[in-house]
Amino acid sequence: MLIPIDNLSLHLKTSDKMNNVRVRFAPSPTGPLHIGGVRTALFNYLFAKKHKGTFILRIEDTDQTRYVANAEQYIIDALNWCNIPFDEGPGKNEKFGSYRQSERKHIYGKFVQELIEKGKAYYAFDTNEELDFHRIDHEEKGKTFIYNWHNRSKLANSISLSKEEVEKRLANGDKYVVRFMMHNPIIEDTEATIETVDMIRGDVSFRTAILDDKVLFKSDGMPTYHLANIVDDHLMEITHVIRGEEWLPSLPLHIALYEAFGWKAPEFAHLPLILKPVGKGKLSKRDGDKLGFPVFPLAYKNDETGEISRGYREDGYFADAFINMLALLGWNPGTEQEIFTLEELCDAFTIERVSKSGAKFSPDKTNWFNQQYMLLKSDEELAELYMPILAEKGIKKDKPFVTKVVSLIKERATFVKDFWELSNFFFEAPAEYEEKAVKKQWKEDTAELMQELIGVIENVDDFTSLNFETKVKKWITAKEIGFGKVMQPFRISLVGELKGPHLFDIAEMIGKPETIERIKKAIALLHTA
Repeated sequence: MLIPIDNLSLHLKTSDKMNNVRVRFAPSPTGPLHIGGVRTALFNYLFAKKHKGTFILRIEDTDQTRYVANAEQYIIDALNWCNIPFDEGPGKNEKFGSYRQSERKHIYGKFVQELIEKGKAYYAFDTNEELDFHRIDHEEKGKTFIYNWHNRSKLANSISLSKEEVEKRLANGDKYVVRFMMHNPIIEDTEATIETVDMIRGDVSFRTAILDDKVLFKSDGMPTYHLANIVDDHLMEITHVIRGEEWLPSLPLHIALYEAFGWKAPEFAHLPLILKPVGKGKLSKRDGDKLGFPVFPLAYKNDETGEISRGYREDGYFADAFINMLALLGWNPGTEQEIFTLEELCDAFTIERVSKSGAKFSPDKTNWFNQQYMLLKSDEELAELYMPILAEKGIKKDKPFVTKVVSLIKERATFVKDFWELSNFFFEAPAEYEEKAVKKQWKEDTAELMQELIGVIENVDDFTSLNFETKVKKWITAKEIGFGKVMQPFRISLVGELKGPHLFDIAEMIGKPETIERIKKAIALLHTA
């Protein structure tokens, strides 16, 4: 039998909601956190900080059959990488006890007993086999089986059974669930509705007569999501519930539970879906695998299969760029501004400007955000990120040199990992030359011109970019030949292909001896090609 409720110890007053905003992100630890979940966490965080409130992380692990051991730490690591850490949560400011629902199960039974005593909930002893029989029977008749006021008096529960039979079954340890009485025809007509205002969607209404009697509690002592969610939101004084639109169908049950307990409900906001880049429907891991982009903030290894899923962090995205992109998926500031610091997002964010309709994810736009943040970062900061990549390749250069290289190539990059492809010629001579470029630019007289260019270079004492460029252009003009006849083969000699920043900046960076050596190497290899 369930333990009677202690009303004095567990009922708490709800704070004034706008003076003390408290929001929660409540994921289930069933695997890696999808970017849709990250966006939900972000919007909760922004709302809390906008109103100088509290952002809470609660781990909703009541479904132990789907529990994944490393998922909780993954969630925490993801929030920290995104720079949206929680104020209260597992192991941090646990003012309301444990923030893992599996460690709070001693609480929920008391609240279920209260609902039973109020006639708002009832024991149901139906076996899975019995319920399957009813479902199949209904399907064969072209109907849908719904466990509610239509048939609850005909099924195996404490409404249809005598009090003595119920007590006997409980004493015998028969398995049961506790169901919430969603609609009571004795006191409600079939047109009765639950009405509320969603902060994003406005007025919403639900007919109670067409809703089922959801399971709240099982005989193993574990609550379902619905009960634990409501009880914990109340006890943790949550003022606003900001969650995905997939929970909108559960809203009438949750409001009915608040009313059944006599509690003031928080305000609700249901966020739109993040949609596929192409086609219709919710963005999934399969879309990312197919189109070549991550759908998780951090890389994740499935311990059972060994499969490793890509993450935005490991793919080279900046956390602030990732967050900026997510903030604008389903929310707009009402201006043309697109680049926001986290502080600016906190100031600008309003739940009223969140869209009702789904937001289509764009991999190209995501890359654009990363590129914009690349340009905003200092050359010194980017050099610090590039130097470990160089070290892995056995290249040792001082930070001022690497910083100068970064300044010359970063505008062409989307990720720090792009730097090597854009700048390898600053660190090592080309090992080969692009065939197409050579065929087009290296003519019969090119080797002779390159040899003359070496002579010009040897006579340049001040080998700075501007001075060297002036000397070379003066020589070309005097020879009365096109600049392309010299500049293109010269670039091939230094770089190996027709790419890179200003040619004379490259020459200054690698130095006069190396410039001459690379031209000699190109003459030797390409003259006979």
